Amino acid sequence: MSEIIYGRWAALETLRANRREVQQIIFAEGVEEKGVITDIVSVSKQRNIAVKKVPRRMLDDLAKGANHQGVALRVSDYPYVELETLMTIAEQRKEKPFILILDLLQDPQNVGTLMRVADSVGVHGIVMQDRRGVSVTAAVTNASSGAVEHLNVVQVTNLVAAMKKLKEYGVWMVGLDIGPNIEPIDKTDLNIPLGLVLGSEGEGVRRLVRDTCDIVATLPMRGHVESLNVATVGAVTLYAAWQARQWEGWVPPR
Repeated sequence: MSEIIYGRWAALETLRANRREVQQIIFAEGVEEKGVITDIVSVSKQRNIAVKKVPRRMLDDLAKGANHQGVALRVSDYPYVELETLMTIAEQRKEKPFILILDLLQDPQNVGTLMRVADSVGVHGIVMQDRRGVSVTAAVTNASSGAVEHLNVVQVTNLVAAMKKLKEYGVWMVGLDIGPNIEPIDKTDLNIPLGLVLGSEGEGVRRLVRDTCDIVATLPMRGHVESLNVATVGAVTLYAAWQARQWEGWVPPR
């Protein structure tokens, strides 16, 4: 099977990650060969990937009306990994596990944004349920600016079972929620083998998922709006966790 990846950065990072079979690169007629497009063309020549130019309306149809920026890739399916792979990656890096767990998120933009941040802070992987929530689609790849192509994503049938399996490996489940008598995130130790659990838009973390968490934390708020967007909550907490790890793996620019 094949699928379409669209958008300049999504296309370039898919090519750079080199984890999918790229069957064809498709450009809209009239797209100027400069900037990111130049890089995409360069990779196509290096790997001898077929390039096709089509009328923009055809690319509109392939991207289902989304903003494709004049480029798309025809690629193989996304390469999901097994849960144990995340533990192996952490072990190879000699780091405490750092995993993002998404509980039935529905909005591809939120998922893509979280994946972009997750890549930035160096998570070892992302766990998501294979039904009822967003999977790694073209919209998610585009929203992540292609970051998901560099990540290790696990799809599971039962999220609670996956969380319990990770707990057997010594990973602590920390869920983000709102409500009374929940400790603020700054009082929570995030420098631990961490599974950070985020709930869906509107619904939050499901009861069984929350009950499986070892710790439930919240972001303190002082404004008039009752809650933050899940992508914002996730971004703040992911960076807080990375800071707690003393910016592990970061090499300051010279």
